[in-house]
Amino acid sequence: MAQRNHDDLTAGDVLGVYLRSQATAFLRALRLHDAGTAGGAGPADAGEAACGLRGAARRIAGSLSTFRAVTEPGWADPLRTELVWLSSTLADEHAYAARLSRLMDALQRLSASPEVPSPRSGPGSGALTVGSARAGALLERQLTLARTRAHSATLQALGSARFHAVADAVAVLASEVPLDPVAARGPAAEVLEPLAELTGARLSGAVSALPAAQGTPYAAHEDGAWHEVRRLLRVHRYAREALGGDVARLAAAGEALDRHRDASEAAAASATAARTPRIAPATAYALGVLHADQRHAVEAARVSFHHLWQPAATAAAPLPPAAGGPVRVTAEASRRP
Repeated sequence: MAQRNHDDLTAGDVLGVYLRSQATAFLRALRLHDAGTAGGAGPADAGEAACGLRGAARRIAGSLSTFRAVTEPGWADPLRTELVWLSSTLADEHAYAARLSRLMDALQRLSASPEVPSPRSGPGSGALTVGSARAGALLERQLTLARTRAHSATLQALGSARFHAVADAVAVLASEVPLDPVAARGPAAEVLEPLAELTGARLSGAVSALPAAQGTPYAAHEDGAWHEVRRLLRVHRYAREALGGDVARLAAAGEALDRHRDASEAAAASATAARTPRIAPATAYALGVLHADQRHAVEAARVSFHHLWQPAATAAAPLPPAAGGPVRVTAEASRRP
């Protein structure tokens, strides 16, 4: 989408149109969810409704944060807090389901890969095959339990007075946006653009502070900095989106950081499972190989992000295997926690 011309528009005009459109998207997703609940919709429809609610809630919350100076803070700040709570609650169930699917697919792929080494001691090449089945069963028990709890939390949240208050506030937003009477009358280019540029400056600073892309894939302590970049990138993308800017590059970089987050959390789940007391050596070995595989996917996502973010600086560097592709796992790496 090309950058809109805001020369003749006020900040209130531009921000109001965007917030009303996102409020409408929120209410549309809510109706889809309610219809699905009443009619016994399948998981796909329920997932689509939850995704629509999360997306609209994040965009509204992000815009209220970025353009806070243009809104009435007494109204915007509480609503932003509640929307962050809602999007986080709705995300958990989907995250657990996607993590389990990712890990099951990875176990199946690794079991068939000739590049995975056998343990130094044990039953040989069949160790991963035997351990993979047991590891999969263990992960399924743990993540299914977590998903069930998240599902219960989601149902409780969507039936709460707290959620209905959020929905009522968003319904008001769909028709009327409470704005600061002075800031909203200013030209959009002079009021909104500097605020959007500030989110870009924060993002650039966080990217510059990231560790080198070609480090060890097992540096899980670095994941937090990458997750923060992902959050800042999303805020910046929503700000540019609100102003009608081209967000294709930001969206592609965000997808790389989504893959990074997914692989990081999958690796953490396999490490947690490996710490289960009294598991068989073959199961522990399979979980170690799975952990190493997901950490290599983390590294691949980091390098992919740098190629997208700084294409000129990384043009000479080869891209690592894509997540889900063949990854060489050494015997030493497979035994890392």
